[in-house]
Amino acid sequence: MKAFANVLLGFLIFEISVAAPTIGSITYDSETYDVALEDLDNLYDYDENLPVDQAEIEIGTVLPSVTQEIFSPPPLPEEPEEEASTPKLIDGSSPHGPGVLGPQTHDGLPTCLLCTCMGTSVYCDDRELDAVPLLPKKTTHFYSRYNRIKKINRDDFANQNNLKRIDLTSNFISDIDEDAFRGLPELQELILRDNKIRQLPELPPTLIFIDISNNRLGRKGIKDEAFKDMIELHHLYITDNNLDHIPLPLPETLQSLHLQNNNIHEMHEDTFCKMKDYSYVRRSLEDIRLDGNPINLSNTPHSYMCLPRIPIGSLI
Repeated sequence: MKAFANVLLGFLIFEISVAAPTIGSITYDSETYDVALEDLDNLYDYDENLPVDQAEIEIGTVLPSVTQEIFSPPPLPEEPEEEASTPKLIDGSSPHGPGVLGPQTHDGLPTCLLCTCMGTSVYCDDRELDAVPLLPKKTTHFYSRYNRIKKINRDDFANQNNLKRIDLTSNFISDIDEDAFRGLPELQELILRDNKIRQLPELPPTLIFIDISNNRLGRKGIKDEAFKDMIELHHLYITDNNLDHIPLPLPETLQSLHLQNNNIHEMHEDTFCKMKDYSYVRRSLEDIRLDGNPINLSNTPHSYMCLPRIPIGSLI
């Protein structure tokens, strides 16, 4: 029995030795064993400028081929794209509100595509416009400088109840409808300098700043008492207009009056002050420019006795 067990054990050891893998001896090639580290790259001729796919092929020819299963996660399910909302370009009177680019202009373009809209301000400078474009109803500041506008019509600013500033500097405006600015309840600043205006229309009493310099108003371009009811007017600039008089009366709130380069010959005692009331002081009006006029301020010293500063002009 003991002999049978020894035979069986010997047979199992023989089977195990036959099945075991043969470990080959490691042989170092003398040609590569002593090579320096910095020369290994040259040995395999690896080109770092090769494209990714080609580099993988070149490396595969040097390294032993190894079969490896690469795990690729399943593609994520595609989510349905949301339908892009296309903003309305025109439609200034849509039941859903005004279009994002404002109403359609006479040229067939939305105002905010033809011009530049930032918040409630509309900038149409240097756009070769020959007319005032239709403005969004929420416009508060409108700039259309350096264009070719020749006339301001009565409907150009219709229903613009929020408009506070209009700047039409450097156009070719020669005619303004009498009602062009009358229906603007919030208008505070009106700039019409560098045009060809011969007659100033009726202006709203809410104005704080007026600049109509370098026009052609002459003797009759400004109506009598044109600025009387402007109880908040601070700045009035009427330079280079060939005026022959100072437009009176001027509101008490006026701080700056520029009338240089006109044709004003004289100034009366009650132009700025009150006759025979030497206690009256007009503290607000600190900036009066009369230089460039044929008036001699030395002839009427009582005309500005109530002012905090003497007007700038000729004293000879």
